[in-house]
Amino acid sequence: MSEFTHFDEHGRAFMVDVSDKDVTSRIAKACATVSMKSDTYNKIFDKKIKKGDVLGTAQIAGIMGAKRTPDIIPMCHPLNITGVTVEFEPDSATSSIKVIATVKVDGKTGVEMEALSAVSIAALTIYDMCKAVDKGMVISDIKLLEKSGGKSGDFKRTNP
Repeated sequence: MSEFTHFDEHGRAFMVDVSDKDVTSRIAKACATVSMKSDTYNKIFDKKIKKGDVLGTAQIAGIMGAKRTPDIIPMCHPLNITGVTVEFEPDSATSSIKVIATVKVDGKTGVEMEALSAVSIAALTIYDMCKAVDKGMVISDIKLLEKSGGKSGDFKRTNP
């Protein structure tokens, strides 16, 4: 069990004590992809989805998702996040939208989960707003792209 930091010697879960860790600047970047029918894709960009501005709403939802991460993932520490961006890379050739979130904090623990939560919630919001016209949308490739800061050092995915 020693590989897992959130379990004690009896296998019981606990939140890791970070009180002795140094405060450092930490950044995490994650992404997700939402694939859909070309008609759905076009409706999003032609502002023809009845629920409203899909990407504007998804952007706000992603930011809120990052801020609410410790409320939905049990062992995440509440953090004083200093910045969140949620951006979109549309691809008309594949009728897909890549969601990219970057989260920053000056703290004792990282923001990888907050970045992953942001892209997940933004992608789910796209699905929710478009499901009336396309229930077959697929959310995929949710992954951490990079992170910096902290004791474990930097990480950058080599196959984004």
